Formats: sequence, C-alpha cells, structure tokens
Amino acid sequence: MGVGDRFGVQGEAQLAAFEEARRRGIEVVPVWNKSNREHKTVGTGPESVRQEADSAVAARGWSHGYYVDADHIALDTVDPYIPHSDFFTIDVASFIGREASPDAIRAFTDKQAARMGAITIPGISEPLEVSAAQITQIAETFLLAVQEAGKIYRRIAEQKGAENCIFEISMDETERPQTPVEMLFILAAVAEEGIPIQTIAPKFTGRFNKGVDYVGDLTRFSQEFEQDLAVIAYAVEEFGLPETLKLSVHSGSDKFSIYAPMREAVQKTGAGLHLKTAGTTWLEELIGLAVSGNDGLELAKEVYAQAYGRFDELAAPYASVIDIDASKLPSVETVGAWSGEQFASALRHLPDQPEFNPHLRQLLHVGYKVAAEMGDRYLDALKRNAAVVGENVTENILERHLLRIFG
Repeated sequence: MGVGDRFGVQGEAQLAAFEEARRRGIEVVPVWNKSNREHKTVGTGPESVRQEADSAVAARGWSHGYYVDADHIALDTVDPYIPHSDFFTIDVASFIGREASPDAIRAFTDKQAARMGAITIPGISEPLEVSAAQITQIAETFLLAVQEAGKIYRRIAEQKGAENCIFEISMDETERPQTPVEMLFILAAVAEEGIPIQTIAPKFTGRFNKGVDYVGDLTRFSQEFEQDLAVIAYAVEEFGLPETLKLSVHSGSDKFSIYAPMREAVQKTGAGLHLKTAGTTWLEELIGLAVSGNDGLELAKEVYAQAYGRFDELAAPYASVIDIDASKLPSVETVGAWSGEQFASALRHLPDQPEFNPHLRQLLHVGYKVAAEMGDRYLDALKRNAAVVGENVTENILERHLLRIFG
C-alpha cells in the first residue's frame, strides 16, 4: 500500500500501522510515495523519501519488505529518482490518444490479428468480441503511451537493473475507463515492449476526488474492478507477464464505499492489490495539531485562513480531482472561534458525523502549500506535538485503510 507523506516526518507513525496490521495477521508492504509536484511544492527532493523510509524502518526495527516510489514520473523527470527509488510509477496518461507511427500500429495489429473473434476470460461472464477494427483503434489510442513507458523503463533498468525495481504503469488520469478489451491489448503491448510491470493503474468509473469518498455507481465500479482482475490474470498466462502483476487503485485514500467490493473481489480471486494513498497523512497532521490545542490549534486555523483566501490558486492544479462548493466553506471568522475538537470534527473523515465538512477537507488537502511556506514554524509545531499527531496518523492508516481493505 502506498503511503504519502508531504513533509516527510510521519514515517514511524505510518509504519506503526503496518506493524499492528501484521500483528493481526494482515501482511501488507508499505510503499512511501511522493510526486514530483509535491517535491516542488514542499522544496524537497527524491532523496528525502528514501531517508524517511530507511530511518523509520531502522528506528522501529521493521524487518519486512518496503519500497520507495518515484510517483508519477515521466521521461523528463525520472533521472533524479533513480538512485533513491525502487518502485517506479510510470505515468503515460498524457500520451493516450496520440498515435504511434503507422508502421508500429500496423505491426502491432498484424501480430494481434490471431486474437480476433471471441475470447473467453474466466471471471467475465460474456466472451470478449474482438475485431480487427478494435485492435487498430486500441493501437492508435494506447500504443504510443506503452512505447513511452518502455523508454522510461529502459532508462531506469539501464542504470539500476530491472531486477531491483518494481514497475507500475499509470493510465488512470484519462477521461474514460478502459474497457476489458482495451486492457487486454494494453497488456499485450506492454508484454511486447518487454516491460516487467508488477502493477497497472487503469481508469475507473466515477470521481476519485482528493481525500474524500468515491462518488459514482458502485455496481459499475465493482464490475470494472472484477473485470480488470480477470483480464490481468488472463494476460499473465497469455503474454508471460510477471505472476505478481497487481491491479492498482490511485487516489485510493478514503474511498470507503468501494473498499468492501474491492476486499470481496481480491479475497474471492486471491489477486494482489496496490492501493495508493497520498495527502491524508498531511490532514491527520492538521487534526493532531488542532486537538493538541494552544499553538497547534492556532497554526491549524492559520493554515485554513490562508487556504481560504487563496482558494483559486491552490485549487487550480487539482481542478479535475476536487469538487469544492465554496459556499459550504466556513468563514475564517467561524473557524477562528472553533475549539480543537470542532476543527478536528470538521476535518476528520467520518462521513456519517454531522460535523464533517468534505469541502473544508478538500480545500485543506490541496492547501499543503500554505504549510510548506511556513517552513520550520510548521515542522517545529509537528515536533512539539509529535505524540498526538502520530496517534492520528497511525489510526487513519490502520483503521480506515488497512483493516477496511485487507482485514
């Protein structure tokens, strides 16, 4: 499971959740992740994530596997991550819809022509009907993206050795979900490209907004999720892809309503799963500061006040993954009068509680830039209130994620 940590100080608290899960018989591998955009905002570099992970593992005596993810990297951003990462999320969504060369498309289509007709995949009720026109269209839409993934993979493998890394291909930041037929031929292209991927992140139906629950048709999501699991299992056998190939769900933090069908599907099939969480640890820091009272509460209120005043600036980079109704944001004056528990109750993701405000939560989720600009003042506050903050971080990962998905 991927765990993000904007400010790189909650590694031990995060790892404590995985330790407790293991004590309960749930073995999940932590993957510390941080994107290039987040590094730029906070002013850190890829080496900081490696340092955090290694330090947490050493401090807590963790003797099991763990990884450091170069999150959503591209060919022009991957190089600084190679020395420090061993998990690489290769993001090629921007290449989807751009065509490869006619010769490449023709060669792929010709090679896959033998798959035309009805393909029966265990776990999918109806055979997949495949035509030559479909294969060509899939190649025109996805082949260049897979070729780009191949370039990034080879850059990493040449410097680090493929056997020392986990490779994921991310295609989730697109307008529509991939169909089972598209997934099948995407994986065929990945195999032809020689990429030993171990996870793939497709697009699913519905909204995966930052830090709040899934919004969409649960029945349709469940069907897509199970179909993707079935296609992956089939592709492993058909194309010789790694047996460890898993389905990955991005922006997976706090998507509580889809956790039950996901858990049911992976338990039924025995499939692997990679869930990527991100900014919820940063929100737990704010909750911890608020309930600690005194200077921590005042700092949390200041973060909100600045984020409220800079709404357009902070929301713009995340416009496609947030839905904030500004009219439902409490005023700065209202928040200024709150107690620590009132602040925490509005922010803590307990959807059934009347005090919870998903609009405030999303604004603060993307408002970590405000805390980053505070620099040592924010980091020092975390240190002074480390125990309370850490309890909230651990509880969030354990109770709201690990146990709900894998328990």
